[in-house]
Amino acid sequence: MKIYGADAIRNVAILGHTGSGKTTVAEAALNIAGVTTRFGKTGDGNTVSDYDQEEIARKISIGASIIPIEWNGGKINFIDTPGFFDFYGEVHQALAAADVALIVVNAKSGVEVGTEKAWEYATAAGLPKMIFINGMDDENVDFDKIIDELKEKFGKCIAPIQTPIYEGRTFMGYVNAIKMAGRKYGKDGVDEIPIPADILPKAEQKHKQIEEAVAETSDELMEKFFNEEPFTRDELYVGLTAGIAAADVTPVMLGSAVNLQGVGVLMDNISDFCPPASKCKKALGATDLKGEPKELECCNENAPPVAFVFKTVADSFGRLSVFRVISGVLKKDTPLYNANKEQTEKISQLFVIRGKEQIAVDEIKAGDIGALAKLNNTSTSDTLCTKDNAYLLPAINFPKPLYSQGIIPKNKGDEDKISQAIARFLEEDKTLSFKVDPETKQSVISGMGDNHLDIITNKMKNRNKIEVELTPLVIPYREMIKGKSDVQGRHKKQSGGAGQFGDVKMKFEPSGDLTQAYIFEQQIFGGSVPRNFWPAVEKGVRESCLKGPLAGYPVVGLKAILYDGSYHAVDSNELSFMLAAQIAFREGFMKAKPVILEPIMKAEISVPDEYTGDIIGDINKRGGRVLGMDKVGTKTIISAQAPFAKMAQYSIELRSLTQGRGEYTMEFDSYEEASAETTQKVIEANK
Repeated sequence: MKIYGADAIRNVAILGHTGSGKTTVAEAALNIAGVTTRFGKTGDGNTVSDYDQEEIARKISIGASIIPIEWNGGKINFIDTPGFFDFYGEVHQALAAADVALIVVNAKSGVEVGTEKAWEYATAAGLPKMIFINGMDDENVDFDKIIDELKEKFGKCIAPIQTPIYEGRTFMGYVNAIKMAGRKYGKDGVDEIPIPADILPKAEQKHKQIEEAVAETSDELMEKFFNEEPFTRDELYVGLTAGIAAADVTPVMLGSAVNLQGVGVLMDNISDFCPPASKCKKALGATDLKGEPKELECCNENAPPVAFVFKTVADSFGRLSVFRVISGVLKKDTPLYNANKEQTEKISQLFVIRGKEQIAVDEIKAGDIGALAKLNNTSTSDTLCTKDNAYLLPAINFPKPLYSQGIIPKNKGDEDKISQAIARFLEEDKTLSFKVDPETKQSVISGMGDNHLDIITNKMKNRNKIEVELTPLVIPYREMIKGKSDVQGRHKKQSGGAGQFGDVKMKFEPSGDLTQAYIFEQQIFGGSVPRNFWPAVEKGVRESCLKGPLAGYPVVGLKAILYDGSYHAVDSNELSFMLAAQIAFREGFMKAKPVILEPIMKAEISVPDEYTGDIIGDINKRGGRVLGMDKVGTKTIISAQAPFAKMAQYSIELRSLTQGRGEYTMEFDSYEEASAETTQKVIEANK
């Protein structure tokens, strides 16, 4: 593959709702550009970008895939991303490398949740946007309705630059609303035709909308627009290019990727109107190793090399680090310095990747995307540079995993293998986490949803030959007393020779401090329990608190007072008094109004305004309470508390309640007394 400079490179992330045709658009681009001779189909499992075994089996994209295409004397690096919500971490990776977001909209479905998410993420990343309405060959398409939906959702920046032409019900071409020229799809591209009379008014309307959008890009054009002076074609092109680069104009194109219609024109428009990599802003936020701001000139080929690793692929063949060159030129056999790990990496081979294909190259210039194999210390979000000119670039802000399950092997002895296998997945998937809970001893895997974890377990089976089972989370309940008790604990054992004897009288009451398991006091007068046995009594209390008498959960907020007892000069020892304290503990705890405490989580839930009532009602059903609400744009931020047991599956349930539009964060807040129903269930489950 030819080596291109930043002025000739466009890095384009393909975003959109699942099923909108993102992968098909990439496949059509490959075919039209002559890279492939066979047009792959998602349903057949033979596309270039969906090559993973799980992607082929499920017929959906799971990972972001790089699809470089040489076009019009330049290069377009398409980055095909998943549309399914569980894999939006891959979208964040793609946006970290892209300069433009291409949002694909299903012509039959119109604006969907995934369309809104794509727009939101691209806007947050500060990227220019283009929209491709795919599937225009469907009989039930209402193009004008889709444009109205886009404008309603995203504002006046929406600028349709094409209008569809039909013969009967057959989609056969479009009007170029910039040039005001008709186009008909043919075997070798498009042919110019007169604009049909019934389409002309709509085309003129679209042309006027383009002029209005372009007028916003400069005072001179705005004045010309108000004076109703026609724009020249050059003015439209310059204004459109400036408007797209500033994210003030979002052109809308159309076609049918499965029929190879409109994708060639789409690539022409990307080449003509979208900002090249040389105009990138990826160097913003660069610092030195101490975190102090350090200016980095983006896409200067004469500068020392700086590259940002935005994706890691870790499979049975090793690890592949996918990067974008921010500045300078990367050459093979040149060592690089990992500024994050402060380690030098040895570079042997340099690749350009297309799907799973690795194309060896000698160098990769600033603005382009490439890959390095077998880097020992490098992971996603690391910056590669030279030691003498070190930079740190801002890490990718990944969504936090919120859906957790226990994970256990189906075969004994595979526990260590699970940890080793998951460690590889953690290298490539930053929305995944794994831990062994120190309290419950449960191995816990967390991700973005049930499908995410299901795919990880399938990969574990296929890649690592380890079969696992996902189990519900063990909820870390606590036990506490609300009342007081006064009891005696006596341990006496005689079996020939020296016996065992310990006798304590103790009071138990709430300490008022739930951050500590217990507070131990002694109020002994007259030596009824010798001082040297007091530590043994406390040890008996401490060990008893580890597993409460009510349901076996740790005890908190207890005050234990040793105030009397007796001892035997020969038979008393530390073990006897520890056991006597444990006897007293069990009886005293159960007499002091024991209760179960459950963990309460605090959640911040962001939803479109129309779902606010549903969310509040749902929180109340979960035994939670709303703490407050804030309005941010068209969304409401609901602050709430609810029992952890009722929130463990919330990521799936919130998605269902809001059709995928809701988001939330959650953290532990406090412990509170559980309801009678919950208490009974917990006790029964732990008998």
